[in-house]
Amino acid sequence: MSTDTDTPTAARHPDPNANMGMEFSTDAYLDMDLLRFLTCGSVDDGKSTLIGRLLYDSKSIFEDQLEAAESASVGRGDERMNLALLTDGLRAEREQGITIDVAYRYFATPKRKFIIADCPGHVQYTRNMVTGASTANLALILIDARHGVIEQTRRHSFITSLLRIPHLVVCVNKMDLVDWDKDTYEKIRDDFEEFAARFEINDITFIPMSALTGDNVVNRSANMDWYQGPSLLHHLENVHIAGDRDMIDPRFPVQWVVRPQSDEFHDYRGYGGQVASGVFQKGDEVVALPSGMESKIKSIDIGGKEQQSAFPPQSVSIQLEDDIDISRGDMLCRPNNKPQSGQDIDAMVVWMTDQPMVVGKKYTIRHTSNEARCIVKELHYRMDIESLHRDESAENLSLNEIGRISIRTTKPLFFDPYRQCRITGSFIIVDEQTNNTVGAAMIIGETK
Repeated sequence: MSTDTDTPTAARHPDPNANMGMEFSTDAYLDMDLLRFLTCGSVDDGKSTLIGRLLYDSKSIFEDQLEAAESASVGRGDERMNLALLTDGLRAEREQGITIDVAYRYFATPKRKFIIADCPGHVQYTRNMVTGASTANLALILIDARHGVIEQTRRHSFITSLLRIPHLVVCVNKMDLVDWDKDTYEKIRDDFEEFAARFEINDITFIPMSALTGDNVVNRSANMDWYQGPSLLHHLENVHIAGDRDMIDPRFPVQWVVRPQSDEFHDYRGYGGQVASGVFQKGDEVVALPSGMESKIKSIDIGGKEQQSAFPPQSVSIQLEDDIDISRGDMLCRPNNKPQSGQDIDAMVVWMTDQPMVVGKKYTIRHTSNEARCIVKELHYRMDIESLHRDESAENLSLNEIGRISIRTTKPLFFDPYRQCRITGSFIIVDEQTNNTVGAAMIIGETK
């Protein structure tokens, strides 16, 4: 989930010698059009091969990487270069021919920059898939044209819906193995649409393709002239993502109090963090939670340069006109637009460890830059992803299972429903004894 531990630290404050985190060109950052997407689907549906094909055909592979993949393919006895080796980096992945961990790859075209999360298809690695999906703008769900919609397809589709990924591309892969048959593609499309009608997915695009041969990946396919839609890369370059973030409700979780204490910035006191949602402008009235003290924004600094406004996902330092007691875990928002506040919270949770979730057990939760202890009060139901049936008799959640829970925290949290804001609406659950992340949760709202 999007917590303080996996988001960039606050923008570097004006002291150039202080190591406060990321340094970047403000102008380049503002001009950046970045799309984060993940690939998911069942084992051997061709996820890693598809990414390898994207990288290869878009000429985003370094020569030494290409030579290493070609050499590894020869060593494995493959008839042609195995494109999956461009993404499967772990030794166990290469040996078994599967993806185990989430592999991130980066490439760019003249139109857009991309971050790809290659997620594993095995059921036992569902938690890895959730990790890769938590920050994605778009999801590619691969379906083997020979097998159609199967259980793992439904599982990953449900998770993408649960995590509210706004754009979904269903890639009907391996069309070369069904002789480019239009009827096969249309049956899979109809089956998926029937299943997806039960979810809140507003933007679904279907593309028939062959990752192995490159048909409809970067270039349009001559083998499927009955398909009149775009290639995958064309769709990725042009899908509209500017409206996906909540720009209405300003939320700024404070990660760090910025005090350079240098001769040049002797009196500088700023609050560093990442804008979760909404827009903050110089001169805006803001309120600090939980104190409720109000002030106005004196300045907004990004990378040492003062800006007139800040918006998600920028990491900034905000100065206020008044000295207010603000520390890590507090939140800045508008006086007339505050998040919900409470200690009793309902959430959907994906359990991510072998040790089952225990009702009544105490855990630590990390929400934005805040941390609190909590107790799991109730497990309302466990979701059967295959049938979408709610098992209300369930007593716990095991590895990779999904359910609705109620928790009570030791102090009030400031949150929005996950459907409104993915950052303020999510938290992770940490085992106090092992310090392992054991659950990822999406907030529904206050317990009624």
